[in-house]
Amino acid sequence: METQSDEVSGATGNQLSFMNLPTELHLQIASYLTYPDALSLKHTNRHFYGFVYTGVNLKIEWLIERRRLHLDCPHDKGCELGSDMRFCRGSVRLLMKRRREHGECDTREGGRGCLVFGTKICTYQKKPMTRMEAAKKWMMGFMNRNAALWWILAAAIGAVLAFSFMWMRGLAIEA
Repeated sequence: METQSDEVSGATGNQLSFMNLPTELHLQIASYLTYPDALSLKHTNRHFYGFVYTGVNLKIEWLIERRRLHLDCPHDKGCELGSDMRFCRGSVRLLMKRRREHGECDTREGGRGCLVFGTKICTYQKKPMTRMEAAKKWMMGFMNRNAALWWILAAAIGAVLAFSFMWMRGLAIEA
């Protein structure tokens, strides 16, 4: 016996997804989101961009919740609430990055838990890097940002080695 969802998915030939829900349900779901989650949903596509609210009230609620949890808040006076682009500059951008990486979550029992998923324990938090791993990551980033400098340095070292080899060879011929 076919259920109603089987009939709907069979009739359209597609599986049901979040996008198949009516806009009214999208609005209801979006009304429960915190500022970072609403901002992410808003920027997924044009459909959500048109109606997901990320206004001043939602930003203030998010900042108050951060204060209540004793988390860092924007520390500069240049925190502008007017638009998402202006709000997400400076320290707010870093706070949101830390949140995405579960950097403010607690892995211990009875702590804050996972602030991204709202669970009692965060199982997604990355383990801290060792000094060796941090140094390797920094060196790789430095090399990627300064690739042209590395090529110039390699060419200079090659030229010095070639000159040294020719000079040593010249000394061997004279002797």
